[in-house]
Amino acid sequence: MRFLVPWTLQGLWIFLTANVVIVVNSQSGPSPPLGIWDGMGLAIWIFGFWIEVLADSQKTRFNSNPDNEGKWIDHGLWSRCRHPNYLGETLLWTGIAVFGVACLEGLEWVACISPVFVYLLLTKISGIPILDRRALSKWGDDPEYQSYRESVPAIFPILRVRG
Repeated sequence: MRFLVPWTLQGLWIFLTANVVIVVNSQSGPSPPLGIWDGMGLAIWIFGFWIEVLADSQKTRFNSNPDNEGKWIDHGLWSRCRHPNYLGETLLWTGIAVFGVACLEGLEWVACISPVFVYLLLTKISGIPILDRRALSKWGDDPEYQSYRESVPAIFPILRVRG
């Protein structure tokens, strides 16, 4: 009984995240031909994948440098948003949902809750809130970190043209 609630919540989490894939893959009959929605979905997915890989690579390089011990990363993608890896993850699931648009009818559109759920999970429940609390406990008194938090959004990047 002790594991029933965590197991059930994890199952619900997986189901809501993968719901759009489950709905699209359970379609009967011939698949619609590839179209503009598929191309847009694939482009969004690739862009999200690229952001997530680049963000993880930048953070790995940053953390492997002993001079950065005890510091936060604030360059590369991390200078545009504080959690670019979560932006990438959200875009991945958005791309998958867009890819399935041509297959959805009626109540199947509810499956598009997948990227919304991922976004809410990462920004309100598990990802960013936990990391932000940890960061504030480490650097909350540091004026440079406070400035970074105030000037760099959590997930949606600042797009600046350098001139």
